[in-house]
Amino acid sequence: MEKTEWYLEYEIQYNRPGLLGDISSLLGMLSINIISINGVENSRRGMLLLSRTEEQIIRLKSIMETMDTIRVTKLRKPKLRDKLAVRHGRYIQSDVDDRKTFRFVRDELGLLVDFMAELYKKEGHKLIGIRGMPRVGKTESVVAASVCANKRWLFVSSTLLKQTIRKELIKGEYSTDNLYIIDGIVSARQANEQHWELIREIMQLSAVKVIEHPDMFVQQTEYKLSDFDYIIELRSNENEEITYEPVENNQFGQGDGFSMFDF
Repeated sequence: MEKTEWYLEYEIQYNRPGLLGDISSLLGMLSINIISINGVENSRRGMLLLSRTEEQIIRLKSIMETMDTIRVTKLRKPKLRDKLAVRHGRYIQSDVDDRKTFRFVRDELGLLVDFMAELYKKEGHKLIGIRGMPRVGKTESVVAASVCANKRWLFVSSTLLKQTIRKELIKGEYSTDNLYIIDGIVSARQANEQHWELIREIMQLSAVKVIEHPDMFVQQTEYKLSDFDYIIELRSNENEEITYEPVENNQFGQGDGFSMFDF
């Protein structure tokens, strides 16, 4: 019988010596394997488990609910956030009002790259927006995640090295395995109709598209924020406000050190 993954998270009520050993012994007696384990938040521990039947999990839950040293907070089929929490020891923060918006700070770049790489690995169309102030690490994180996911990345518009605006792709660049990166500000400010035709063409591909500055992008296109599958916000610190005022006051090519790379 094929084994099934489960995610167990519990909060420690009384952290006595040997507690983890007791829980591990309980799992062993129920023939449930531990794949990985880590502390995920204050006084909480998360485990990825492998079980043959759901009855084993039901029995585990009923026994753990009688223990006064712990309180079970999650016992379910693992979500992506659960797996990353065990791997990195912390949960990804999501917006209370918009569950598809996820927040990171610069100190969490490793977690961010891992999260995006897992999103890239999913087959089919994915539209991902990423917000953040200049030089916070947006583009670098997108590219690093592409490497982790073994995806080839293509800049449709960008300012990473020089200001890049693509008007067409060559034959080998049309692939569902590619990842297309679009800078919403660059496209909105400098692009012509040929560039927008290319973007519309790319949007029809069953591939991953990452839009930097999605708010500026939707202002100039027929797309809406509701069309995005995920929105990622990256800040230097938790209190940083993401604003486009510096962009509004700056015109590309006027003292910003970039030159046009248009092809």
